[in-house]
Amino acid sequence: MPDSIADFLHNARPTAERPLMGHTILLVEDSRFASEAMRLLCLRSGARIRRADSLRAAGRHLRAYHPSVVIVDLGLPDGSGLDLIAELAAPSARALVILATSGDVSLVDAARAAGADGFLAKPITSLAQFQEAVLSRLPDAARPTGLRALPDEHVRPDRLALRDDLEHILNLLGGAQDAGTLRYASRFLAGLARSAEDAELAAAAEAFAGRDGDGEGDPVRIGRLTGLVEDRLRRRAVV
Repeated sequence: MPDSIADFLHNARPTAERPLMGHTILLVEDSRFASEAMRLLCLRSGARIRRADSLRAAGRHLRAYHPSVVIVDLGLPDGSGLDLIAELAAPSARALVILATSGDVSLVDAARAAGADGFLAKPITSLAQFQEAVLSRLPDAARPTGLRALPDEHVRPDRLALRDDLEHILNLLGGAQDAGTLRYASRFLAGLARSAEDAELAAAAEAFAGRDGDGEGDPVRIGRLTGLVEDRLRRRAVV
């Protein structure tokens, strides 16, 4: 990654069609389905993308690369994305743009307090909204010049990525029933269901997270949630 905006412009100049050309975006996201949507958005925008699926993996990336944009999911398997945002917002480590993302819009204020420049509510499928969220926070020198038509396009991530995420949650629900695992699994599933526009599954996961996510969990309720996930895996739309 270039060390300055001048070097950036020398190496790759953004265009109206590819307004994020030359930028590297680090996505810190544990969901393959959400990551696939973001990959498509970056591809359409001309940006390079690197993905980390945990705080630990993000740390490894940040020691090796200097992305101009970092997008951080707030619910990660090894901690809160808010902690990473606070680290990135420090003057010594500041990326050009830091964006938080979550399906839980009640976290907007917490993300901004931690130092995020903006918040992307899941599901993120609109190319125009994605580009505007990044471009509006970049310095003028890193944006395309002239007028630019907003693209009227929505990406559709591969449903196989959704299947992978559902299988991951099924394994978690069928494994150790400790409070931390249940909390993570139910919140991950709620966000995944919202991204997949599955209102029934989202409501069930949110209800589970509210009642059982902070305790050992009721085996009957775990069984019901597991059944809903298994049902989605059997459906042709997910295969």
